[in-house]
Amino acid sequence: MFTSQTSMQTSSFQDSIDVEEKDTDYDNEEMGYNQKIQLNCYYTIYLYQGTSLTLVDSSLPVEAEPELRCYISRRLSKGALLGGMGNIAAVELSVPEAAVGCYCCLLEQERSPEQPDADGNGYVICLMGGSEKGLNLFRLELDKYVQGLQSSLQTPELVNLETEIRPYLSMWYEESVMHIHRVVQMVQGSISFLLHAALSHIHVEVTNADDRTKADVARFIKAAGLQGLVQEDTTTASLYKASEALTDLVIDCSTSPPTLSNTVSNRFCDDWIQAFLNAAEHCNPFLLRQILENFKLKAIQDMNSLKRFIRQAESSHYALFRCCQFLQGCGNGDVLLQNAHAEHRGLPEACSIIRVLDEFLSEQQAQG
Repeated sequence: MFTSQTSMQTSSFQDSIDVEEKDTDYDNEEMGYNQKIQLNCYYTIYLYQGTSLTLVDSSLPVEAEPELRCYISRRLSKGALLGGMGNIAAVELSVPEAAVGCYCCLLEQERSPEQPDADGNGYVICLMGGSEKGLNLFRLELDKYVQGLQSSLQTPELVNLETEIRPYLSMWYEESVMHIHRVVQMVQGSISFLLHAALSHIHVEVTNADDRTKADVARFIKAAGLQGLVQEDTTTASLYKASEALTDLVIDCSTSPPTLSNTVSNRFCDDWIQAFLNAAEHCNPFLLRQILENFKLKAIQDMNSLKRFIRQAESSHYALFRCCQFLQGCGNGDVLLQNAHAEHRGLPEACSIIRVLDEFLSEQQAQG
């Protein structure tokens, strides 16, 4: 029975980790997992007044921009672009890729006393590169990045186009998409320590690094963590209270590669290392993000499985045995029990079962 259950867990894990073999969209749209991606990225900004679009700036080839303008005009006429809400679709343009993912967002102008009826007027920002599916993985980052342009667009006649707006738009791909890739490239095989820290709500301190590196690591930890996915605010508070007793993970960037201190990992996190390294080696940020999402999904599935076993174990000794088997086989027992402690706080029967599981896991770790 134990061998059978472990085999099923291994199969399920392998299904999660083998993104590159299952997801043909990444093979076709992102130029292949086994090739280094040379991605062309573009941006365009239009002034939108009433029903007309006026080109402000664009990095698209000259022949492609009118095609994009026609596409945006159709979207606006159908009411498909709402103020402040990004929209992602595949667009066929006269560019080497033929069809590219296009993120577009209408940033409405603030109404003034002189223009009380200026609703709908503003700027349409278009960011293009990769595929529709790839950009969708970074929707939140793209939304935030475009919103960061809002204050720069209040300048009369955009006199800051060359000094602020153009440089900002030119960096959208580096700033909104490549941060996960930069972190994996920086820490390499030590990525498992960051994954474990994210799941365990352990604070990560980055020293002797520039602001972008610190921001990259913070964004990676946030993207890899399960904040917002636990059921109750009290659970989140309990998790952070429990993590306070743990030592911060420190990344010292004064050396190359960086030196990591107070490192903790487990078999579950270690098993994902190679998938991250392969995707980073081939410079595939979209595959990296998909692997990260699959990592989180597998962790959540295991948490839900443990919760189900704990409920069953309240009335069945055999279910308690299955709990022990599951924790031994999943390789992520320390993280799962930490979350179980927080979620079942105040439930005496469940807490007693979790204490038994804690003792079991401690004995297994002591035995190596």
